[in-house]
Amino acid sequence: MSNNIIEMNKITKSFFIGKENQLDILKDIDINVQKGEFIAIVGASGSGKSTLMNIIGVLDRQTSGQYVLDEIDVSKVSDNKLAEIRNKKIGFVFQTSNLIARTNSIQNVELPMLYYGMDRRTRINRAKELLELVGMEDRLTHLPSELSGGQKQRVAIARALANDPDIILADEPTGALDSETGRIVMNLFHKIHEKQGKTIVLITHDNNLASETQRILTIKDGKIIGEKHLC
Repeated sequence: MSNNIIEMNKITKSFFIGKENQLDILKDIDINVQKGEFIAIVGASGSGKSTLMNIIGVLDRQTSGQYVLDEIDVSKVSDNKLAEIRNKKIGFVFQTSNLIARTNSIQNVELPMLYYGMDRRTRINRAKELLELVGMEDRLTHLPSELSGGQKQRVAIARALANDPDIILADEPTGALDSETGRIVMNLFHKIHEKQGKTIVLITHDNNLASETQRILTIKDGKIIGEKHLC
């Protein structure tokens, strides 16, 4: 049995397939990520990193190649099953927190558990525990409009952990924050990685953030052009 939770083999993503103006966004991507690893995928705007993130997070499908997520070949799975896998196995943290505006912190964190069919009492208790984990226990009933950018991002991290996913996929999670607040958010990722053993994939253009992970993959023009092991 492989210790890899993510196995990508010759992944390509193309648009306008078969047309003269066919656009190849990803080209023969090979990536293996072990369970419990903290890696960074680094690239400039337009490098293909967002497209790659969408495929890793099964928000989109590859045009060709094989993607095995925790021993499941995602190309052989229906869209409904894929949504179920995504909800259970992957927690997302985006550059903007994407919290629901009219919903308080507890309710935002509850939402993935609601989709998963968890009972209300369990949802509320777990939401409170997770908000405490990210230092937001005194903001349980605050709406997003009553929170700072950093606080919203901490609620988003709590929400990403709601269904105890194996993988946290973080897309420029500090991109909209000042350096001090960004530091708090990165420290949370380290805490989650060390204490809970989560696999974390950080998508970033920031080499300083990437250097805090265990391994850096560099993407340029839709290809992985470099790999650096840091520890």
